[in-house]
Amino acid sequence: MSIPTDSMLRAASGVTPRAHRLAHLLAVITLPSGLWRIALVAGLPVANAAIVLPFPERVQIVGLSLVAEVLALLSLGLVQRWGEILPGWLPLVGGRPIHRLAATIPAALGAAALTGIWTFAVVNVWSGTTSGGLDYFFPTVAQKVILLVCYVPLLAWGPLLGVLTVAYFRRRTPAPPVEVGGV
Repeated sequence: MSIPTDSMLRAASGVTPRAHRLAHLLAVITLPSGLWRIALVAGLPVANAAIVLPFPERVQIVGLSLVAEVLALLSLGLVQRWGEILPGWLPLVGGRPIHRLAATIPAALGAAALTGIWTFAVVNVWSGTTSGGLDYFFPTVAQKVILLVCYVPLLAWGPLLGVLTVAYFRRRTPAPPVEVGGV
């Protein structure tokens, strides 16, 4: 059974407009931090100009930006048909349904990990900002503000992914059978 690709990109049945908007928000929530990292690699003055990044670190930073964006884009699978049925163009498995736990468990683990990672990171950056520990890397107030503006949205990534994961699980869980006429 082959399902047209354009229908795979549409919202799955039962997806609320709120969940659909949330998934699209999550798909772009990593964009500011990714653009900040690209600016850093490009040599724009987002950090201390005296810091020179070797080529392998530049590649790693760009790779991190791409991986983060791809992971954020996966949240669309929680509201679109390709998160419920494998695309028809996949050999042998195309058109088969995806078990709800195959998406729910990784998404829930990802939500928990992202919440922990970004909470820890922001707490450490904040303590470095208030104690003066980041002054070498970000000598100007403008650089610190740009860093925070670009990275603070990541605090919401984990909790919002958790909300979307619960909505996906509830929508994909079959309703219990209703008994008619009791004993």
